[in-house]
Amino acid sequence: MQFKQYDLSLKDDVENFTKQLFYALFNDVCQEKANHLKEKFEKILNGLAIENASEVWAVYQQTFCEIREKLDLDAKAFEKTDPACKSLGEVYLAYPGFHAIAVYRLSHELYKMEIPILPRMMSEYAHGLTGTDIHPGAAIGDSFFIDHATGIVIGETTIIKENVKIYQGVTLGGIQVKKELASTKRHPTIENNVTIYANATILGGDVVIGRDSVIGANVCVTTSVPEGSIVTYESENKITTRKSYVK
Repeated sequence: MQFKQYDLSLKDDVENFTKQLFYALFNDVCQEKANHLKEKFEKILNGLAIENASEVWAVYQQTFCEIREKLDLDAKAFEKTDPACKSLGEVYLAYPGFHAIAVYRLSHELYKMEIPILPRMMSEYAHGLTGTDIHPGAAIGDSFFIDHATGIVIGETTIIKENVKIYQGVTLGGIQVKKELASTKRHPTIENNVTIYANATILGGDVVIGRDSVIGANVCVTTSVPEGSIVTYESENKITTRKSYVK
């Protein structure tokens, strides 16, 4: 049997390119000084057998300043929301959730340009670093906040609108995993000003979480929620004092 060959070293090239592009967003790309990245980008596209690499870069580069503006709004949402945050600089330098959002926004632009494979490679690089798996096809609005990052999954056809906050372990997924559903909306829509707490699961392409709603920790939602709702999982905790064990 003859196997098709793949240049898996492209994974290293993509990781390095994504890291350097992330850094450049906060340094020089809005001053059109990102030519040092163009060669890396074109090498990757050539390795993936994608044509017109130079033209693709020219279009992609035009999105960088808008991405930076969106990320500044995201960073301000972190600073405003997290009581442990002491400054914007701390967000940019030390928050894995912000890092995951940044790589998502970079990969999403390539996804919209219908560039194959590369957006997923970028998102998987961020996934490995941060524990946050955001598919580049998801549509995410301004001022997005992810706290703690670890264990978050956001599926390809998810729509997240503005001022949404989510916590660790949240899954925005599909209710069925079938290949024939590839071209359908499989993941939920999250309206403006929604907060989703730790380990909540929201499944289904027809599910809409209405604006100004709160989804509590450990909740599993498979039907739409009206705006202004509070959804909680009720369980009974049994607390026994240490004195109960003393004879």
